Amino acid sequence: MKRTVFVILLMGMWLPGDASAQVAISPASAGSSLMAGGQPVSNLQPSTDRSFSWPIASDTRTLPVLSAQLAFAEFQRRSEKQSAESASYSATSVIQANLPDRLEYGEYEVQKTFTAPHTLLFKPIRFVGDQFVKVNIIARLLQSEVDHVERNDVAQTAISSANYKVSYKGETDVAGRAVHIFQVKPHKKRPGLFKGWIYLDVHTGSLLRAEGRVVKSPSLFVKNIEFVQDYMDIGSLTLPVHIHTEAYAFLVGRMIIDITHADYQPIPLEIESSLIQSPESSR
Repeated sequence: MKRTVFVILLMGMWLPGDASAQVAISPASAGSSLMAGGQPVSNLQPSTDRSFSWPIASDTRTLPVLSAQLAFAEFQRRSEKQSAESASYSATSVIQANLPDRLEYGEYEVQKTFTAPHTLLFKPIRFVGDQFVKVNIIARLLQSEVDHVERNDVAQTAISSANYKVSYKGETDVAGRAVHIFQVKPHKKRPGLFKGWIYLDVHTGSLLRAEGRVVKSPSLFVKNIEFVQDYMDIGSLTLPVHIHTEAYAFLVGRMIIDITHADYQPIPLEIESSLIQSPESSR
């Protein structure tokens, strides 16, 4: 599975993407930046306030506390296993895009289907808002996420020792979940990599949150890409359940994007082929 930070391309911009947990978007001033824990993510200080609440699995309360080293090793083991197994699934996704400088907004609900190993498709359910946002922001975002999965370049953006220098920064409590905090700094400034933090459950090593700033955009027209992304264990998979991203694009201005996923469902092998829809249906 792509259990590391998912990377999607938006108007030539790399966005750590995918998510679930409805978040309201409100217009903000052009001079402000993405806030996490009351501080701009660009200040590169780990956030402490958690608006997203993870359910506490009863079977984890009796598990022993893993050391930071063991937790990170378990995180990498689970990530590699999930990528190798590449399970198929479906979900209901809601993409909210706000362009404060243009006073435009759009919300698109789609049915998302990932068919292992390299097929990601979207079926539209409903849209409200401005057509400019639908066509030029959300549809492009969905199509670029499809392209990323088809390219299968997950190893290039995985949260791993091969791509990042990882430093332990201590333990804290996040919405009732004890977590180890790790600072991650990419070895190279490559599109899709970020500088920031990851938060791992102290009992299981599961990734609960990743946040920070993308170190390099492949587009000269998009900059200052910052994000906060939450994950949840769903069955044997660790999947993204909320992402909030902000960036600045030439001619468009400030972009605020929230993506949610709900109702994750595994797809039995015998019905995978019947779920394939044209990626163009998301436009």
